Amino acid sequence: MESVYQSIKDLNKVELREEALKELSKKREGVTELAPLLWHSPGAIAALLQEIYSYRIHDFDLNHGFEELLIKGLKSYNYDPIEFEAYLGNLRKNNFYFKAVQSNRVCNALALLQVLAAHHETRTQFLHANIPFYLYPFLNTNNQSRPFEYLRLTSLGVIGTLVKTDEPDVIAFLLSSGIIPHCLTIMEHGSELSRTVATFIMEKLLLDDYGLQYICQTFERFKHVASILTAVVNHLAREPSGRLLKHVVRCYLRLSDHANARTQLSTMLPASLLDNTFQNFLDKDPSTKRWLSMAMRTILGGPGNADAQPHSGMDLPHGNMSINLPDSRPGSIPGGANLSGGGSN
Repeated sequence: MESVYQSIKDLNKVELREEALKELSKKREGVTELAPLLWHSPGAIAALLQEIYSYRIHDFDLNHGFEELLIKGLKSYNYDPIEFEAYLGNLRKNNFYFKAVQSNRVCNALALLQVLAAHHETRTQFLHANIPFYLYPFLNTNNQSRPFEYLRLTSLGVIGTLVKTDEPDVIAFLLSSGIIPHCLTIMEHGSELSRTVATFIMEKLLLDDYGLQYICQTFERFKHVASILTAVVNHLAREPSGRLLKHVVRCYLRLSDHANARTQLSTMLPASLLDNTFQNFLDKDPSTKRWLSMAMRTILGGPGNADAQPHSGMDLPHGNMSINLPDSRPGSIPGGANLSGGGSN
């Protein structure tokens, strides 16, 4: 434990912070009270947030016209074309390497934030401090490079840890903070793993009664979610993933609990959920096959279906997803209308 205490102290020293982040990240699962230690150590949380914020500032400087301005400036001096292209190639390579190393460093800081999100003693303070807002820029970026994908995944891991608690206050915070658009964007455009974690988060939001009512409060909000689910199903028809399909099916099953959503879904279901597109996966996963059958029977039964029964979180297993964080070694990074009848929002 002495080394843990020292590493926490070292977070306040910029020259020692990188190593401290790495060591604490490695030990996070073996130190049960790491979250309270971090939270109550002067400067520790500020250091973690500084790491995250500094990466965002640096990335803005490097990616918004920096290279274009450099090219324009160097060309004005009539550099030899071959030497010039070689120089630019080296610049791009070094820039990527720097981002890769920095990405690992920030991932280690995010991993420690995940520890805070997971611990019952620090989770409420974590939300009261609005720390999830620091993660949203990583979810919102369109950069598909691997360092940014790792940042996106690790940030999703923090949110995933929060929703796994099934605490109403957590769900209410995330809904009010605007998490849904971020998840929907990743569900539509992310990598398979990012899509899976984002869909898992959406599932957990829907399983909460307030979450279901929030998403179905206006037709526009519901339609956005339903259209993205359709897009994910269409993607799965081309690039199958049993794990992602399971979470999509659970989302449909939970949406079928809402009467007006159920009516709308009856005309919005993707064809591949109604034919044999996913039969091979469903035959290997009886639970998902049963959930899909229940959802389709409930939805296609139409309005006033007497057989429709609520599919709350009590009916579904608590979908605990293990979020595997990227390896922390620098060399490890690879190349209008109201749907519910109430007021609109």
